[in-house]
Amino acid sequence: MTIETYRDGWGIPHLRASSARELARAQGRVTAHDRAWQLEVERHRFQGTSASFLGAEALSWDVFARRARLDDTARRCFAALERRDPETADWVRAYVDGVNEGLPAGAARAPEFARAGLTPGRWQPWTPLGVWLGTHILFAGFPAKLWRERAIRHLGPEAVGLFATDGPGTAGSNGWLVTGDRTDTGYALIAGDPHRFIEDPGVYQQIHLCCPEFDVVGLAVPGVPGIAHFGHTGTVAWAITNAMADYQDLYRERLRRTGAGIEALGPDGAWHRAGRHTETVHIAGEPPIEIELMETPRGPVIAGGPEGLEAIAAGATPGHVDVSLAEGAPLAGDASVAVGASATTDAAAPADVASPAAGSGRRPGRAAEPGEAHGREGADGGDVPLGPAAPGDDSRTGAAGWSGDLASGAAEALALRYPPRVTEDLGFSALLPLLRSRTVADVDTALDAWTEPVNVVLAADTAGGTLHRVAGHVPRRAGANRLHPVPAWEPGHAWQGAHETPYARPATENGVAVMANARGLAAPLGVEFAPPHRATRIRALLDARPTWTADGMPAIHTDTHLGSAAPLLDHLAALTGLGPAAAALRDRLLAWDRRMAADSTDAAAYAAVRGAVVRHLAAHPVFAPLAEPPGLPGRPASLAGPRPARRPRPRTPPARRGPVRHRPRGGRPRRPGGGRRRTPHRSLVRHPPPGPLDGAAAGPPLRRRRRTRSRRRPRLRAVHLRRPRPHRPRRPRPGRALRLGPGRPRQQPLGGPVRRRRRTRRRPPPRPTPSVDRGRAGPGGHRLGPAHPRTRGRIREDRGIR
Repeated sequence: MTIETYRDGWGIPHLRASSARELARAQGRVTAHDRAWQLEVERHRFQGTSASFLGAEALSWDVFARRARLDDTARRCFAALERRDPETADWVRAYVDGVNEGLPAGAARAPEFARAGLTPGRWQPWTPLGVWLGTHILFAGFPAKLWRERAIRHLGPEAVGLFATDGPGTAGSNGWLVTGDRTDTGYALIAGDPHRFIEDPGVYQQIHLCCPEFDVVGLAVPGVPGIAHFGHTGTVAWAITNAMADYQDLYRERLRRTGAGIEALGPDGAWHRAGRHTETVHIAGEPPIEIELMETPRGPVIAGGPEGLEAIAAGATPGHVDVSLAEGAPLAGDASVAVGASATTDAAAPADVASPAAGSGRRPGRAAEPGEAHGREGADGGDVPLGPAAPGDDSRTGAAGWSGDLASGAAEALALRYPPRVTEDLGFSALLPLLRSRTVADVDTALDAWTEPVNVVLAADTAGGTLHRVAGHVPRRAGANRLHPVPAWEPGHAWQGAHETPYARPATENGVAVMANARGLAAPLGVEFAPPHRATRIRALLDARPTWTADGMPAIHTDTHLGSAAPLLDHLAALTGLGPAAAALRDRLLAWDRRMAADSTDAAAYAAVRGAVVRHLAAHPVFAPLAEPPGLPGRPASLAGPRPARRPRPRTPPARRGPVRHRPRGGRPRRPGGGRRRTPHRSLVRHPPPGPLDGAAAGPPLRRRRRTRSRRRPRLRAVHLRRPRPHRPRRPRPGRALRLGPGRPRQQPLGGPVRRRRRTRRRPPPRPTPSVDRGRAGPGGHRLGPAHPRTRGRIREDRGIR
């Protein structure tokens, strides 16, 4: 056994081993050394345990991950992988062994572990599958169906198109391919341009893997063996973008509680047993909560239950703030399952198991349901007309309601159906064949086993072959399933096998192929796509030159032309009756070259105008219902009990208030990092939790930026300034800490209080400024600094921060 590890000048690891299995072990060990904290966060995310060290802000995701059964799905998929593909399963085990070997040393290098008080856990063979699933569970866009339902309910079905992502303001990933006929060397050129929001560390890891079977460079996903999305084996290369396909469904379930458990109403009109158990979610700094997990034959219940939905998180998603899909309380009087129990009572296996080979979603021995023919794929790759709706099915019109007041004691819930939960396949059987590929035909064959996320793939080899296809599992079903949640008790919404993946020939398209999340190759598989301006711009740049070289490709990667600016500028050009300043700004923007250069003042002016237009539209009263909170809080109060009441702050009687003066409008200071999106990987670096983790063990103190007086004249508001109370010296108890101002507590000697130096002259009272807001007098006449518990974070002091 020989393993060699080399790092180049950029720190990129180059690994060489005597076998593919030993190479996977080395990759896991190196990844744990470089990305230990990231690996630990991702493991906790799919297990639904991240709130145990990240706090209550991660609770909504944890509840969603548990209700969606991400960990259980990963276990099932790995068990199925061992049966179908033992070689790949053993290869994944070797990677996990390497991660476990490298985690202790990697955790010792990462300061986040010490600040969080976290010890790295042990990875299981199915953990890479769980990391992959947790990373991509939101890629299919099922939260968009909740948003459409919310828009339909408040604005009507015709308003849904106004919020389609095909609008001019969205962004995404790019990729393009140029065939050998249009290059100076005669070999094809392929470019991948993945776009992600800024993450530290990033979602990809550049790496080089070499063994007697293959020699590959590319971008790996930390926590997953091999190179999946962007790779080059020496004779063939491939790149991907998200296909924007729709392959997950939401079902409105009617549930009822019986003496034997929970039952769900099926499309056959009968009540069927649903799986049910409870789990305990631990939260850092707060008491644990208990949640009830349910699963119907359609899939896991992610919102609601036998007691009803009460509120729908149509305006929030798990990837944002308040998904909460975390609704549903422990049930009174149901003591059959203990807190934290994991035993499932008669768990319902997902029905209609659909796989590409099966071609039919029917269980053996089950007759076809009425209306199951709706939504079959036509010869052109699209869906045939749906035909008449099923009796009582108003889901196709968007008029379906969310009433929880149903007959027979039933209430509604939302169940999520996604392919890996049904097929027990996450596509890991494609990873080893991709590494061993030598031609585009090999890549094409390997991608036949790909499941999710559904991607558009470009590939080219040194023999002149090219590939442009969609890879992934997209179930065939009725068109209504793609738009919004559908009723599980009505026939016509079952899955009917899988779509055939579309192909295209780059050689027949002027020698180029472009992918940018827009409509095109994957149009039959999705509902909403990215706007076409990025794909149009890339194609125009490629068509501008008859022959391309690899050195010319960075000009496309770094192009700053904003193709989405045209609609807004066209509206500005049609404006009349403007004042001199507004007309000058309009003429300036119309003359702008539409390039978003970093030093362009015209680009900054356009961004300011666009932001103002967006805010003005969002403030229109017709959109007010969409701006209201969805009703499901990030912390499910029904599960965790009532929040502790805040201690009332003493208020000065009106008779003791002083004269009315003015001070600059201030308010509470923003929390560190407020308004900025922060990934869990770095959430503990700049802002360690309070308590024993602070201090010398947590590293050097954080440097705070000095506040400066704003040049802008502050707005004023009237406040009551309180008269100081008479000075009454307070003698602290022996051995008790006394906090003075913003400094740290100082221990008093046992012999008595500390004598303070008497001031020789009286200072005039300071005038309030935007950066200094003196606190009210406390006991003894002392001014309370920001660290004093009575200030409640409302006092900002500059003393000592220099």
